[in-house]
Amino acid sequence: MKLRTFFLRGWLGSMMVAGGVGAASAPIEDAQARAALPEFKYIPAAEPGELTRASALSSESFRGWSRSQGDNGARRYSALTQITRDNVRDLEVAWTYRAGDGAANIQCTPIIVDGLLYAPTPGRAMVAIDAATGVERWRKQVGDGARAGRIQDVPARRGLVYWPGDASNAPRILFGSGDWIHAVNPKTGESLRQFGDGGRAPIPTGATASGAIYRHVFVTAGVSGDIYGFDVRTGKTLWRFHSVARGEEFGADTWDGPQAGANGWSGLSLDDDRGIAFVALGAPRPDMVGVGRLGDNLFSNCVLAIDVLTGRRLWHFQDVRHDIWDLDVCAPPNLVTITKDGQRIDVVTCMAKSGHLFVLDRLSGKPIFPVRLRRAPVSKLPGERTSPYQPDPELPEPLSRMEFNPADITDRTPEARAFVQKIVERSSYGFFEPFTEGKPTLYIGSRGGAEWSGAAVDVPTGRLYVTSNRWVSRITVLTNSDRERDPRYPATAGEKHYTLHCAACHGPTRTGVGIAPPLVGLKTRMNDADVLALLAAGRGAMPANLILTADEKRELLDYLFRRNQPPSRGAGTAEASDRPQYVFDGFGFLTDHEGYPGIKPPWGLLNCYDLSTGKALWRVPLGELDALTKQGVPITGSQTLGGASVTAGGLVFVAGTEDEKLRAFDADTGRELWSAKLPFAGTAAPAVYEADGRQFIVITSTGGGRVGGASGPGDAYVAFALKRR
Repeated sequence: MKLRTFFLRGWLGSMMVAGGVGAASAPIEDAQARAALPEFKYIPAAEPGELTRASALSSESFRGWSRSQGDNGARRYSALTQITRDNVRDLEVAWTYRAGDGAANIQCTPIIVDGLLYAPTPGRAMVAIDAATGVERWRKQVGDGARAGRIQDVPARRGLVYWPGDASNAPRILFGSGDWIHAVNPKTGESLRQFGDGGRAPIPTGATASGAIYRHVFVTAGVSGDIYGFDVRTGKTLWRFHSVARGEEFGADTWDGPQAGANGWSGLSLDDDRGIAFVALGAPRPDMVGVGRLGDNLFSNCVLAIDVLTGRRLWHFQDVRHDIWDLDVCAPPNLVTITKDGQRIDVVTCMAKSGHLFVLDRLSGKPIFPVRLRRAPVSKLPGERTSPYQPDPELPEPLSRMEFNPADITDRTPEARAFVQKIVERSSYGFFEPFTEGKPTLYIGSRGGAEWSGAAVDVPTGRLYVTSNRWVSRITVLTNSDRERDPRYPATAGEKHYTLHCAACHGPTRTGVGIAPPLVGLKTRMNDADVLALLAAGRGAMPANLILTADEKRELLDYLFRRNQPPSRGAGTAEASDRPQYVFDGFGFLTDHEGYPGIKPPWGLLNCYDLSTGKALWRVPLGELDALTKQGVPITGSQTLGGASVTAGGLVFVAGTEDEKLRAFDADTGRELWSAKLPFAGTAAPAVYEADGRQFIVITSTGGGRVGGASGPGDAYVAFALKRR
């Protein structure tokens, strides 16, 4: 029986909610029925006879860097050995390139081919730089200034790739920008006119991450969804796979309502021998609200395996079902060879903001380790319907746990602990805790687990090196009627009273400031008499006997309970009837009174895994906050969004931290061996290459974004090498 038929009888009310009908008319899930289900279920591991035997890999395949992820397998591994544990301390800046056309956050790792380094600039140009000297060789303006506000209008936003050509077609650099895939001559930067429309081919859902090439097919994903196969020679679209299943397609019955999201914004990898692309797909939309898209929502939160020549789905593996927490599968899957049951086998990884790490057989998608599923709570929002089970894996050991625990509250100072504890006391938390209207929910998610920058693989050993964050999301869901007024209408008398007497503590949009509680959704927690009593008696820092007349108090209550207010933002538009009943108050985080994370450190980590056993070999804090170091606080780690690269010299290089440093760690032990201050924070993974007889490590150093560093946004690429003797 199809899911949409299953929902028809009992869930008409939820569809009415999506159309703007009051939430009270929609059903609430049956908690007793959910509690009667078994606590755990398991997805069995692949049997030994089902495992994919390893194909041979040549170390020569890893001496170059022709794709932003290092190679098609997204391994970011270099077989170069000039720089080692013993001499890494002698690294120095070999050259610094400044684009000189603006300052902006760039999230692209450069590629290096035949002595030239290719990279985007803040001014929306592509440049070729002499990889040995840092001297610019050519520049091509790409960005569309008229549409510069869109993130996908950044050239090579998260990567680019080189194709060496064939007997009839010239080599080319391929990258996305705006709604186009571009192909340019590596030597001159000129557009290759025979590719698409004068050097560019349309991608209907917008360009974002680096694609990969198998034979004559360039495969890539759109920023707002779907996966595409283009003819790398002509730019012709060969196939398009809908990442949100529709009509009679496989997976369409896992949606019951509007369909959006499931976009491959972080990237993909490709098996060069087998012609299979592995795509990481994000959460469904809208974030935090699923009443208009009931079901498991394929292919959101998946690693999806696709036949590159045909665009046919081979298999998929889904992490979070019916995601209402924005827990994307957010990192390009890594191709790894491990040892299992005495044989060498080929696998692929699946990593997510949930903190989960899965290892899957390359050909079947079956997990290498059993996957434990745990019974999840029912929804507390009328019309919402959570998935009965969510992953709760034991092996591989998770990068982090999504569940927040009060035992994790910061103890940095007594003041910090007391501040955070008060916030926690009025919040919800727990294993896949669903949202409650107007009440904050805490979980480690939006900036937890893995990030888009992904992981690196030590090819000979199968070890995985991945950065992760441990920040607690603080999200509040509220009804559309609780949104702020449309600014085209004047404030009511009640709003004016609120602004004068209440906004300093409870915030201009009623979302709370510090320990002052949010007042969004107040009508679900209190009534008029409760609020009047509170105004008279006071509470905590709130004084008693607020100086308002009886009429003014009534006007204030009308504002707080959203009575007789002007239309909210978005109300009255043509799209209003299509919007869900609920919205959320933005991507907030649990922080203390000084802005530090409200959870005990470490707050950013570099992790090393042995994927043959599923065990973490070591974890070390990544990033140092100077202000805390000066106070004698041990290294806490910081937010990190850069990603690591690993070399045959036994080193892991990584930046992406708030202290604007590039670091080298011992790949075996996690001991930090070297660091260097950058002009701006490193904002992508390092690339490793050889030029003029020297091994170089180059890093995108532009700051900005979520880990901007003190220097703000910039325009630099910095290359390091050993001192010349």
